[in-house]
Amino acid sequence: MSQDPSTTRQPTVIVLASGRGERFRAAGGKVHKLQAALAGGTVMGHTLAAVRASGLPWHVEDIGHPGMGDSIGAAVRATAGAAGWLILPADLPLVQPATLRAIAGALDGTVDAAQPVYRGQRGHPVGFAASCAQPLMALSGNQGAAPVLRALREAGRVAEVQVDDVGIVTDIDTPEQLAQAEALMLARR
Repeated sequence: MSQDPSTTRQPTVIVLASGRGERFRAAGGKVHKLQAALAGGTVMGHTLAAVRASGLPWHVEDIGHPGMGDSIGAAVRATAGAAGWLILPADLPLVQPATLRAIAGALDGTVDAAQPVYRGQRGHPVGFAASCAQPLMALSGNQGAAPVLRALREAGRVAEVQVDDVGIVTDIDTPEQLAQAEALMLARR
């Protein structure tokens, strides 16, 4: 499922939905966490709604892969013509469309990566410029893009973007976190 990235020169949001959700089930969840009910929809549904509302091109990587690095590599290969990528785990249903646009906008050619920060906490999505294609495509294992981001940070090539969006640090790994996300969503309304 995706929107064609070749129709725009904006970065593509990669929604990572390949995980097995084992922590959620081990903590008492009855369904896969992405299908868990949340504020009249599902976790995945809210995440995708924010992605669509951002106006950015997007790609959902939901084919089972051994690790997050494998998922990112596959998704970047599938969208190789993109102007860059925003790596967004699908279990962040509170992320705001404006945050996605801010991270995309930070990839302005002066940095190779951008990461949102909420009240001192780094979160997701992490944006990568097109110049990062090869190292992202080569990823494998469970670390995700952390090694690529770490090397860029050491080289001074990462922008930290301050956002007023608790959604960048509100992931769903347990039923308790799901309940907290629901309370936050209802408070927003």
